[in-house]
Amino acid sequence: MKPKNVVAGAHGMTGQAWKKHANPWSVWTRFAAIPAFELAVWSREWIGWWSLAGVALVAAWLWLNVHLFSPVEPTNWAARGIYGEQLHVEGKAPAAHRVVLRLLIVAGLIGFALIALGLIALEIWPLVLGTTLTVLAQLWRIDRYGLLYEQHQSQTM
Repeated sequence: MKPKNVVAGAHGMTGQAWKKHANPWSVWTRFAAIPAFELAVWSREWIGWWSLAGVALVAAWLWLNVHLFSPVEPTNWAARGIYGEQLHVEGKAPAAHRVVLRLLIVAGLIGFALIALGLIALEIWPLVLGTTLTVLAQLWRIDRYGLLYEQHQSQTM
């Protein structure tokens, strides 16, 4: 099973869950979890092991997030992007989209590695650079997924 299918399955991504996941409030609050997670890990210097409580709260939020918001139709940028992500997970992305999406995933992973370096070493420059790279790659992926969704819609009509 492909990693993207494993992640989708772990979150219980049914058709209804995808529609909830596409809610713009869900999308933007997942982005807000990035600095919250970073602060929770960085706080280990101030509060020690209690920082794990913050990490656990962020992890619980990310798991719950998929299910808390009301379902939406693809009427805005964020929702179209998530609907496109669903098409990708279902294997309906053309080769040209898959190549670009893989490159953006690599960029996001590099950003994630920089975040990890910054949090381990408590260095601000890799943390900020990694966060910026991760967020930009994710925004670009959502945009690309939106294009995939629109292309798919125009071909099925």
